[in-house]
Amino acid sequence: MSESTEHHFHAAAPRRASAPADSLVRRLTRMNLLVLSVTMLLTFALLAGATWFVARTRQVQGAELSAQLLANSIAPMMVFADREAANGELAAFSRRSDLQQLQVLTLQGAVFAQWRAGGADAALVALAAPPGLGTYAAAAHTTTSANALEVWVPVRLKGELVGMLALRESLQSLHRAVLLLSGMGALLIGAAIWIAARGLGVVQRRALAPLVELSDLAEHVALEHDYGRRATVYRADEVGRLTERFNDMLKRIEIWQADLHQQLEQEQEAGQQFQQMAHKDSLTGLPNRLFFQGELQRSLALAAQTGELMALMFIDLDNFKTVNDRHGHEAGDVVLCEVARRMSGVLRARDVLCRLGGDEFALILPVLPDQAAAEQLALRLIEAVREPLHVAGILMPIGATVGLAFCPLDARDASSLLKASDQAMYAAKRAGKNTFRRVQHAQHE
Repeated sequence: MSESTEHHFHAAAPRRASAPADSLVRRLTRMNLLVLSVTMLLTFALLAGATWFVARTRQVQGAELSAQLLANSIAPMMVFADREAANGELAAFSRRSDLQQLQVLTLQGAVFAQWRAGGADAALVALAAPPGLGTYAAAAHTTTSANALEVWVPVRLKGELVGMLALRESLQSLHRAVLLLSGMGALLIGAAIWIAARGLGVVQRRALAPLVELSDLAEHVALEHDYGRRATVYRADEVGRLTERFNDMLKRIEIWQADLHQQLEQEQEAGQQFQQMAHKDSLTGLPNRLFFQGELQRSLALAAQTGELMALMFIDLDNFKTVNDRHGHEAGDVVLCEVARRMSGVLRARDVLCRLGGDEFALILPVLPDQAAAEQLALRLIEAVREPLHVAGILMPIGATVGLAFCPLDARDASSLLKASDQAMYAAKRAGKNTFRRVQHAQHE
């Protein structure tokens, strides 16, 4: 088959509208989407954690800076023991968002001034002093918890320590901001994953379309045994090379199948010829003894089934041995062929004339209307053989003697019917040849 006449599978079989649940396209799409989702979620978690850490660090730094500025402002008020001014300064500073409580302690650890969110009537909570406060640590100290942070800074005036300032801020705003940012990020990631899933499905289908087409072709070939199909090579990549090898394999199988089919046809034809040779007489062309045996069985079975009358004639040529002895076997062969032709000319279409061997013939007469029809046919057959027969200008003294037996009148099985017709033929021989006898007549003679 030439390349120009090859059929392309994509033209003969439509592509699948959607991939099945267990298809390679969907499996690869799910795997790629899983890897992408895990990567994006891990990246989002790392970014959210980093954002939280940076935001908290900035809030801590801002709280420390604010506390230090407030400590510098309130230091003169502590030196002059002006509590009212100190409380006013704290109230003014309280406008800072997320601030929960302010405390100013003296060197002896007593509260000099303080402020708490919620107004003047709000209950004050003593802030936990950091370790070493009794010795008035010179450095600032910051502690954080899940929901708040506390900053302790020294209050100095001209380098001299005069007290400590404690500041407490809530981290709730930071939490809400991070959660809001995380929620927006999760929505964006979800939308990105959905878009990626749609895009990956399209990309995977397009990328794997040649492989899916090759799979469809393999399934079609397996079901239909149509090795004349070919897949289209789209690109010179791994799938393209696989498609080329698959097409080569299909071409080889197609050639092998054609050769095998031709061989089978030849063997079938040879078998038919052998069967014909096995069932045909090579000289006269009539069916031989092997065919006669099977045909007689079939005719007897049909007669038993339908109840029809049938007959068997056993025919022996008269003076055939004299022809062979006087004129040679070649003349005998000519006589046999001519006699076979003459007898065949007077038979019905359904009658079966067989050569059993030598100068012996058998005639199967199925579906007879009556016994007289067979007797009349025997007379015509004898007359046809008796007509003058010349070979090389010499008259051959040939005649025919016929023995006739009926089923089911005389016998019901093949061997008995053949024996009965043979006995009738010998009775006809004793009666003077060139005649016929019924088996009943042979038994009475």
